[in-house]
Amino acid sequence: MLRFISFGSGSSGNCYFLYTETDGLMIDAGVGVRALKKHCRDFGLSLSRVRHLLITHDHADHIKCVGSLSNEFHLPVYATKIVHDGIDRNYSVARKITADMRHYITPGKTIQLGEFSVTPFSVPHDSSDNVGYEVQAGGVTFCIITDAGCITPEMAPFITRANYLVLEANHDNEMLQQGPYPQHLKVRIASETGHLNNYATGEAIAQNMSEGLRHVFLCHLSEENNHPELARKSVEGVLRNYGIIVGKDLQLDVLKRTLPTGVFDLV
Repeated sequence: MLRFISFGSGSSGNCYFLYTETDGLMIDAGVGVRALKKHCRDFGLSLSRVRHLLITHDHADHIKCVGSLSNEFHLPVYATKIVHDGIDRNYSVARKITADMRHYITPGKTIQLGEFSVTPFSVPHDSSDNVGYEVQAGGVTFCIITDAGCITPEMAPFITRANYLVLEANHDNEMLQQGPYPQHLKVRIASETGHLNNYATGEAIAQNMSEGLRHVFLCHLSEENNHPELARKSVEGVLRNYGIIVGKDLQLDVLKRTLPTGVFDLV
């Protein structure tokens, strides 16, 4: 059985864990190693279960612990060459990835990592480069899209194929526009290389979902410009306008910004 834990989802640090009885795959490394060890113990797990580490992009909240994790647990790190180069330049990554643990991926090219079939795909964001991941294991298709300014035609089929979808719902547009951020930052966040707002996230799900979509997890909520209940209600309202009923047609959860979610069974 495939299981999923979010160890953190937001600007303080992002880290997601998919695992089976014999294999484990981590996506992003923005949560400290000490905290990850504690979280794993709380769930009766060990970080030694992780066999592969995927990185979406080179912003600090997704990579600041990648070198430490890779070095301590001898983890191969998979990212595009541009992202690897960005990790090398990023001052927040105190320990760098060693050459033998560095592996390059290409958007659209599927790779097999143990029990996991992984397909990266390009996602628009104002980082050096950015990808989402489709992960297939045990007959289940899992898709993660975080830090996305918009949904492109390339991304849409991955949403359609997903049984389980992690999708950014970063901000409420009204809160962003009326909030304290300087105008240039508001423009950046709302741009097509910024972050998805709640309404756009609901539209992305509604316009691209299939009958196979069972569960959506809203990720990367802004602390200043969103709220978990607001994100949930906003997305739920958009889906209802399309005749999609949360709790009947699919399940909807909001991932916590700084705490683990608990374990989800992906069946």
